[in-house]
Amino acid sequence: MSLKTYNPKEVSVIVGARVITGFAEDSKVIVARENDSWAKVAGVDGEVTRSKSNDKSGSITINLMQSSDDNAFLTALYQSDELSGAGVVPVTVKDNSGTSLYIAPEAWIRKPPDSEFSREAGPREWILDCAELTMNVGGN
Repeated sequence: MSLKTYNPKEVSVIVGARVITGFAEDSKVIVARENDSWAKVAGVDGEVTRSKSNDKSGSITINLMQSSDDNAFLTALYQSDELSGAGVVPVTVKDNSGTSLYIAPEAWIRKPPDSEFSREAGPREWILDCAELTMNVGGN
């Protein structure tokens, strides 16, 4: 066995052509498919049929600190999309010290994040919907 090292700093999140920075303290990014790849139905006699879903849509959730400059970038992208539909961009999430790679050629911001102001700086959760999400869950 060999020793492996994971470093969250080595995970890049790229929205459009911009490398996002200023992540929250706990969860940096979450990548998820919207639906299961297969559905299963069992008949009364126990015969099972599986059906393939061709839905490759998903979401990418980016968690930023409220102090991150990229909140302004994502806000501008969202506002551009609301005004003219020009907020659809590619998104890539890549573990540069491993082999995981997630690509969405067309993604858009679902809605602005909820904003809470309290005693300490908190997170801002940006959810980007993806028309098609390619997922390569690699090692590391």
